[in-house]
Amino acid sequence: MLFKPFEFGELSTANRIAMAPMTRSRTNQPGDVPNQMMATYYGQRADAGLIVTEGAPISQVARGYSMTQGIYTREHIEGWKQVTEAIHQRGGKAFIQLWHVGRRSHSSITGLQPVSASALKDPDQVFGPLPEGGFGMIETETPRALSVEEIQATIGDFVQAAHNAMEAGFDGVEIHAAHGYLIDQFMRIASNQRDDQYGGSQENRMRLMLEVVEALVDAIGADKVAIRVSPHVIEGFKDSDPEIVELTLKAIAKMSRFNLAYLHFSENISRHEEVPESFRQQVREVYANPIMVAGKLTKQSANALLDKGYADFAAFGTPFVTNPDLVERMKNDWPLTEFDPDARLTLYGGDERGFTDYACYQG
Repeated sequence: MLFKPFEFGELSTANRIAMAPMTRSRTNQPGDVPNQMMATYYGQRADAGLIVTEGAPISQVARGYSMTQGIYTREHIEGWKQVTEAIHQRGGKAFIQLWHVGRRSHSSITGLQPVSASALKDPDQVFGPLPEGGFGMIETETPRALSVEEIQATIGDFVQAAHNAMEAGFDGVEIHAAHGYLIDQFMRIASNQRDDQYGGSQENRMRLMLEVVEALVDAIGADKVAIRVSPHVIEGFKDSDPEIVELTLKAIAKMSRFNLAYLHFSENISRHEEVPESFRQQVREVYANPIMVAGKLTKQSANALLDKGYADFAAFGTPFVTNPDLVERMKNDWPLTEFDPDARLTLYGGDERGFTDYACYQG
């Protein structure tokens, strides 16, 4: 199943292997602009049926990690054009991940106080400037709560980012509603203690996500919009949320009418809970449209998800870091270059080393 073509609406791919979004922090400075090195990196991996790029902040305050490439300035758009051209030249497809980190940030990264659903903070660290110089992991700051007017402006930022992505040549956009970032913060009780239409009940806590989805569908078309969620991942939070799985299932049912390009589940990373098969069955009861799953999958476990009808795409993250020809390696059962501690040292920031210098398989 992994190597069969996929078609849904206007989206068609050569196979069902996706390259999952992974932050790499390799932009040109100042301005956090995508560059030719990034174009080479993504072009090398364009045998994937679909590439989902690393998260792109939709505004200055949306940024939470240093040297991550935005999608909100003219320079960003022109920089991303290099990337999409490199992918398309190899016959690949690409969705850009639209990112607002919310409270998972620090003013030393953005020059602005982080924002969230409520002025609440859990212990958390992000990649930013160190007091002694250089970059590393720093503790986040307490955010301020967004006003209703600012929430509407944020939705507008998502819409503008989607238009910018289309101008940059992307085939679609993926809304990042996972991993404890802004939309996830609105969904979870520990980070959302509002008493207006965006807080309290489950319906209110999912409101921002649904409004962003609908706004982007109206702006660029449903076949160009996807969304990533992670109800079984506890990232950016001290504790698990007792209602997040139930809330997510309700939100998925409401999103079914949009006929999105795909719904993306991120699993098995950071602190997480195992995903029971009953959850996958519940999802399929309310959601018949395409599903992507990411999270330490192997060729065997990915095919099992596809064979059971629980997923239509299998997304791979770190295997693509060290194996630019991952699709061919899987297709031919060639050995993979393992992701070792040395590879982890070059994940964030730096130059071509550990980024574009991994070799294709030589039999």
